[in-house]
Amino acid sequence: MNEIVAINQRTWREKIASYKKRPISFLILLTVILAMAITMGAFLFLALYILIKGIPHLTPSLFAWEYNTENVSMFPAIINTLLMTGLSLLISVPIGIGAAIYLVEYAKKGNKIVGLVRITAETLTGIPSIIYGLFGMLFFVTTLKWKLSLLSGAFTLAIMVLPVIMRTTEEALLAVPDSYRFGSFGLGAGKLRTVFKIVLPSAIPGILSGVILSIGRIVGETAALIYTAGSIAKIPNSVFDSTRTLSVHMYSLSKEGLYTGQAYATAVVLLVLVLLINFASEMLAKKLSRLSGGL
Repeated sequence: MNEIVAINQRTWREKIASYKKRPISFLILLTVILAMAITMGAFLFLALYILIKGIPHLTPSLFAWEYNTENVSMFPAIINTLLMTGLSLLISVPIGIGAAIYLVEYAKKGNKIVGLVRITAETLTGIPSIIYGLFGMLFFVTTLKWKLSLLSGAFTLAIMVLPVIMRTTEEALLAVPDSYRFGSFGLGAGKLRTVFKIVLPSAIPGILSGVILSIGRIVGETAALIYTAGSIAKIPNSVFDSTRTLSVHMYSLSKEGLYTGQAYATAVVLLVLVLLINFASEMLAKKLSRLSGGL
């Protein structure tokens, strides 16, 4: 025990001496710690504020199967949020991962088209969601005549999160050492088998990080869905029915001004739902990482 304490003290003395020689490094360290403290403080403040305001208004009537003006139930919105998230990921994830695989594994190095695609994807990530909503309204709702529906909203959100999934998957694939590929080729495996058996399993944690970011954006999206999915508070019978997600439900309640407490309660459920999805995704990423490590 005394040896461990002595080692720790010696380590701290070495760090202090190093920071005295390089004060800029110490300044950078303080900046990072300050940024972390501000980020955690802002998150805790918002979370506590929402919980304090919303928990007292959580009642059984808010989880009734059908919505009406008396119970303003959020249960249909919860189901719609899960449906919207699942359908959007079903559309965007295969396309995003497939595009990233082509860019990293099959496209020629230095290809100008590849560079153009990357710049375009990075540009699309910065476009406001209202622009996506207007595009979805003009193309999916009006031109394709899908009307305000679950399908129109899902395709709009899929386009919105596609650049995030593609870029994070691309970076995850680039992080896989080339020695993995050369070793697989040396054992006689082909390109396709190497990608799906060696490269993709190693990149799964990075890919899931992009999917988690996409889930957060889908669940919290409001502007794009108002123009494409509508705001009817019921569980859809088909993908061509109008829906209302949790974020749209919260916006509608707060806009009316009659159900402010219920809007805060909806925010509590939305916060818990996002945290649960992120926690489940991280657990899945860790499990898949362990499985890929054992391959």
